[in-house]
Amino acid sequence: MNVLPPTLSEQLIRHSVAHALAEDVGAGDITSTAIIDSASESMATVYAEAFCIVAGVELARGVFQSLNSDMNFCPVASDGDKLAPGAVIFTLTGNSRAILAGERVALNFLQHLSGIATLTSKFCDLVRAYSVQIAATRKTTPGLRSLEKWAVTIGGGGAHRQNLGDGVLIKDNHLAICGGDVGLACRQAREYVDSGLQIEVEIDSLDQLQAALDGKADIVLLDNMTVADVEAAVKLAKGKTILEVSGGITLDNVLWYAAAGPDIVSIGALTQSAPASPMSLYLVPHVPKQAGA
Repeated sequence: MNVLPPTLSEQLIRHSVAHALAEDVGAGDITSTAIIDSASESMATVYAEAFCIVAGVELARGVFQSLNSDMNFCPVASDGDKLAPGAVIFTLTGNSRAILAGERVALNFLQHLSGIATLTSKFCDLVRAYSVQIAATRKTTPGLRSLEKWAVTIGGGGAHRQNLGDGVLIKDNHLAICGGDVGLACRQAREYVDSGLQIEVEIDSLDQLQAALDGKADIVLLDNMTVADVEAAVKLAKGKTILEVSGGITLDNVLWYAAAGPDIVSIGALTQSAPASPMSLYLVPHVPKQAGA
């Protein structure tokens, strides 16, 4: 299971922010430039509109301070905090044009990543009584995988494979091309890859489980199996391999799958379908005090 650090690296923040601002700001915020004085300053507050696990605060800081290095960014919440509706996430004081230029990008990061962290937390809370890991998959938004998988970890889940080079995962289409022999595919992979990499194979029937065990697979992925089949697989494997369950896992059935005894439950919906956490930025123009007032 790939483990990500609890905080985003400065390099990843800079890269993500630069790409997002280039996409959104383009040649410049023509609206603000046309109607707002370049010296104008404002105060802004970003708050949660619904319960969430917040993720992306430092990305938001990076957005606004990239646009104006003098921006006063004051975080009230930290990544991983549970926020009630109306809770303040951070406040800003600084150049009005910079605040307006960064508003949408900062909220996009915060809402999307907080949505992923919040959904992950819901799954983790449901299965807390069992020694099972909720994990992400590679069903991520192109270009945002590192951020999205990090948000999963903020919600209490595991990142799983970051990319195709992180470990072997022999899927059904691999097997279809190389003859369908699960045990042989595992042995071939073992001979080829570095000994430090895990060998995982996807199976969709109990008949294939013994072949995976004979092939010395480190992890066996039980794909789209019923709860009853997962229970049977756990009994057959007898702790000889790590068992992962995936396919069709929802908030309504995850508890049943966790109770069946697998080690990992991987869920594409964590990154593919998590609803954005609603948030807003409230701005108040800052009028400097007159001399002698």
